[in-house]
Amino acid sequence: MELLAFLILFPLVAAVLLLFVRSDGPRDIIVCASAAIIGAASILLVGSNLLGGPVGLGENYFQISSFWIDSLCTLISVAVGCIILWFAYRYKNWLAAGIAIVQLVLTLVLEFGFAHEIETPFGLYFDSLSLLMTFIIGVVGSGICVYALGYMKDFQAHEPEGAKDRRPLFFALMFIFLSAMFLIVFSNNMVWLFTGWEVTTLCSFLLIGYTRTEEAIANSFRQIIMNMLGGVAFIVALFCCATVFHSFSLYDFLGLCILNPELAALPVCALAFAGITKAAQMPFHSWLLGAMVAPTPTSALLHSSTMVKAGVFMLVKLAPVMLFCPVPSIMVILVGGITFLLCSFMAISQSNAKRVLAYSTIANLGLITACAGVGTPEAVWAACFLILFHALAKSLLFLCVGTAEHHIGSRDIESMDLLFERMPRLARFMMLGIMGMFIAPFGMLVAKWATIVSFVDQGQVALILILAFGSAATFMFWAKWLGKLSAIAGSPENVELKVHKTEWTALLLMAVLLACACVLIPIISQWVVEPYVIGVYGMYGQDISNGNLWLGSLLVLVVLVALFGVRGSKKARKVSPYLAGVSRNAEQRTFQSSLSVEREATARNWYMEDVFGEKRIAPVGVAFNTALIVLGFVVSAFYLFQVL
Repeated sequence: MELLAFLILFPLVAAVLLLFVRSDGPRDIIVCASAAIIGAASILLVGSNLLGGPVGLGENYFQISSFWIDSLCTLISVAVGCIILWFAYRYKNWLAAGIAIVQLVLTLVLEFGFAHEIETPFGLYFDSLSLLMTFIIGVVGSGICVYALGYMKDFQAHEPEGAKDRRPLFFALMFIFLSAMFLIVFSNNMVWLFTGWEVTTLCSFLLIGYTRTEEAIANSFRQIIMNMLGGVAFIVALFCCATVFHSFSLYDFLGLCILNPELAALPVCALAFAGITKAAQMPFHSWLLGAMVAPTPTSALLHSSTMVKAGVFMLVKLAPVMLFCPVPSIMVILVGGITFLLCSFMAISQSNAKRVLAYSTIANLGLITACAGVGTPEAVWAACFLILFHALAKSLLFLCVGTAEHHIGSRDIESMDLLFERMPRLARFMMLGIMGMFIAPFGMLVAKWATIVSFVDQGQVALILILAFGSAATFMFWAKWLGKLSAIAGSPENVELKVHKTEWTALLLMAVLLACACVLIPIISQWVVEPYVIGVYGMYGQDISNGNLWLGSLLVLVVLVALFGVRGSKKARKVSPYLAGVSRNAEQRTFQSSLSVEREATARNWYMEDVFGEKRIAPVGVAFNTALIVLGFVVSAFYLFQVL
């Protein structure tokens, strides 16, 4: 229990220190030391428990219940609402103000009207899913904080002269984020969990609006409005827990929901809705796209190890209940499936690398959401691996794009010609991240294959078709990007020599973690994922044999050797690029065409904006998923009132 409390509280100490440190030297020391301590504590917690055998459920609940902790959590939730209300008044955003007032009132009514009468003796817990999330938050999240040191120095250098240096607030928010995420994954008391949930919402709001431009402020309010709707739904679920189940214990709640599916439909729908908003599923996907205006470390933190992972963590925890509650199950399955399909299509039309990553993130979160909705042991096994490999690959890719943008002056994929020559090490890391997302036998594709098997076993024909077409779209947009990186012609200047050491450290960490995770899939399955599935369902969830997993691991090693072990000769003979027709200027790649016209040879990807553009596809998904969610709530409320 002491280690759990340490992981929750220590990042807050680091955040307070960073808030008052104004110079680079001490900040570098505090961030690096704090990240190392958090990472080491996370690994210690994971390693010490996994080596002791499968992590079950009952023996890992810790008896901690305190009036003062409950009061502090309520105070923090109220403070979050007041801060949001102040910003809404300052920027005259009355919709955000209205939702903040509703949330504040509901929080106070819950606390003083119901919560005082309910005790939750086991406040903290962990299971294998919590340990998986601990590793992602503590190691990947801390690595992103280290990367931010060098990145934010360059970012500040590009700010207008005389601009206020707000990096102390930026780094403080990053570590508060980590603390809130640990609170979410360790809290059995759902009131405490809600507090961490709302803190991540507020931190995201402040980080997205960091630059304080008009666009950043607008996008930050879009995020806060959508996520506060999820917060209101969370409070509705807490009201149901208090009045119907008379318990705020997450463990007890899940068990009671399985025994009383009619009573559980509404609170499960409400919690699923909160997870859907946090995971940026359609119709709430636009807040995650808007987060791209923030500095790259913010994007990486939101998209890989924190914020959105809180949403799918909640949905995976609810997965066993979905087998007994058909209404929330159908809602979650269809919302996730439609989001995966349509966002994969829209990613094809994007040339901005960060928007490609954003749409890919939303799509993959949709796939995890659909797995949670199916709720079988096989689907949960696949969802856990999708969470892990998405976190590792996406964190690596976001950091690569941020570094590339600072050194080639663009985040556009079409500007990444010859990146293999201009930034050879970075290009290899970026290629590893892309291959980890869609190429066999890397982990993400293994998890998708397990997803297909779980859908087939359940006879989910619609989901199988959605996954097939969505995966085809995934192959298209990743292959275009990979082709840009692997094309080599000419000898441009190497511009990666000025990359900060902290950036290289974080990039190397993410690359090593991704490679190791892909190679060690059988071990991760045996020690981490299967114990959780067995603890929840009492049966195995792995549908792919260990022999096939080890074969995939061996093939990953071969690919890694080819990518990083073969660096090429520095004395390689360089020749002019071959141009069809009569070459006019090899350096500028111009040639005389068959019509005797001098033309420039270019290689540009096909984006098909008229077919897969956002304006064409997004309204369909927004309308369809909105109708699904509204219908889910109406039917769930009808069931509850009918029983009562």
